[in-house]
Amino acid sequence: MGASDLAAFAALFADETRAAFLLALLDGRAWTAGELARHARVAPSTASEHLGKLVAGGVLAEERQGRHRYVRLTGPGVAHLVEELAARSEPAAPAPARSLRAANAGRAMARGRTCYDHLAGRLGIVVTDAMTARGLLRQDTGFALTDRGLAWFAGLGVPVRPSGRRPVARGCLDRTERRPHLAGLAGAALCSHALDAGWCVRIGSERAVKVTPVGERALQEALGVDPAILR
Repeated sequence: MGASDLAAFAALFADETRAAFLLALLDGRAWTAGELARHARVAPSTASEHLGKLVAGGVLAEERQGRHRYVRLTGPGVAHLVEELAARSEPAAPAPARSLRAANAGRAMARGRTCYDHLAGRLGIVVTDAMTARGLLRQDTGFALTDRGLAWFAGLGVPVRPSGRRPVARGCLDRTERRPHLAGLAGAALCSHALDAGWCVRIGSERAVKVTPVGERALQEALGVDPAILR
């Protein structure tokens, strides 16, 4: 990749409408062009133009079902890049919320959310720190599961095995906590298990998740997490 290629790729992210699309798609779902247009409050024709650029640039993948056009992030690598950019562009002092509803949504997202396919926000950081304290995860030389960590995942019934080019564990800079949380195959496995086992439930229309009473007990037993920290 040359300088012109890098500049062209970076330009895909340098537009407010496209940025709004990418942040929405961090929920891991496929969205229709119409849904994204309404989310970003732009005309369908404008959305289509921007989506075409993102698809052509390899940032989004397109799927068609009948009359509907769905798009999604091409993979966890792109999701990681979007979250990193969001974290590094987050202002030190965020602008005050314009309404009570927006304020509540912001607090819910900061408390716990999904970042593509892994846990983020305070929930993600608390779990990551607890795993590190218990010797399941190492952060001193980059993120890596220990043998004890691999056995812990197997005990949950979600064994983590290397697959393709995606790392087993890596750090993802949390945009609200400004610290890395667990991502990679291990992060995805833990998030999937937390949702499937009822430890967490999705709330609202954003990526926010809430720890259930079942989850509080499970995280306390499995990782020694104080339930009060999760509320």
